[in-house]
Amino acid sequence: MVDFGNKIKELRIKAGLTQQELADRLWVTKATISYYEQSQRTPSPEMLIKLAREFHVTTDSLLGLEKERRHIDVTGLGEDDIRFLEATAQMLRDKNSRSKTHEKG
Repeated sequence: MVDFGNKIKELRIKAGLTQQELADRLWVTKATISYYEQSQRTPSPEMLIKLAREFHVTTDSLLGLEKERRHIDVTGLGEDDIRFLEATAQMLRDKNSRSKTHEKG
């Protein structure tokens, strides 16, 4: 697990959580979080899933197996709202893709 400890620490800080707050959310000790962040221990598969859910990332991104994706919490939105967000995201990807093509040419 390349840079797993740094990844966990980065996500925790980005979420505005202390080690104790993250530990409380995951029902582990603060020492466990510290061990993870220092790469002194590796989490079980079950804990890896809990960490991914807590930070809204994939387990693959935690393990450094894929580029980090950003996720938007759509809880409480209707299906029409979600489709709108998906269409807007695609429009922005297309725009950025065209911009990169013009920069090269």
